[in-house]
Amino acid sequence: MEKAATPLEQVHAEIAKACKASRREPEDIALIAVSKTHDAAAIEPLLAQGHRLFGENRVQEAQGKWPALLERYPDAQLHLIGQLQSNKADEAVALFDCIHSLDRPSLLTALVKAMDKAGKRVPCFVQVNVGEEDQKGGCLPKDLPGFLAAVRDTGIPLAGLMCIPPFDIEPAPFFAFLAKLAADNGVNGLSMGMSGDYPTAVMLGATHIRVGTALFGTRG
Repeated sequence: MEKAATPLEQVHAEIAKACKASRREPEDIALIAVSKTHDAAAIEPLLAQGHRLFGENRVQEAQGKWPALLERYPDAQLHLIGQLQSNKADEAVALFDCIHSLDRPSLLTALVKAMDKAGKRVPCFVQVNVGEEDQKGGCLPKDLPGFLAAVRDTGIPLAGLMCIPPFDIEPAPFFAFLAKLAADNGVNGLSMGMSGDYPTAVMLGATHIRVGTALFGTRG
């Protein structure tokens, strides 16, 4: 009897299918396993399967579980995908390999200061509020060119643009909009797509997808 595919294998198969449809290569897509709200015991099976790229929403939660995991799996990479308060910049720079939620001048200033102090440069995605929603973080599209210029002036490595489309609306137009903003502003990376819509995001140019539920099941 054939062994059932693991959730990780199933997600990789969906990525491959979306890549085939859009004439892309699966190796060009970085799969970020979103481990927020899941404990070390839930994360370890993915690490044991060889997965090394993980995403967390909160600095404090990541500090509670990742140092011990990183001792055992030092090649694992940690991406901060949630909103970041400026007063947590030092801690974020110390723990994370990439930040996906750079969205305002005050945070840019705090991150530059933290990176200078730590003597390291952490690549950052600029989060864009593609739906212009009041309750959501992200730089407004009209402010993006000026903010990207400010980021580039600091020397922080610009990894790309990130978005979270409005909930319960077809996401494809928002992914296409982010891809256009990236092209217009000379940016390559696109962090977009989650468990419910990552194949669509891949077909519209995502370079980084953030998948939690499809890998871990319902949040713990």
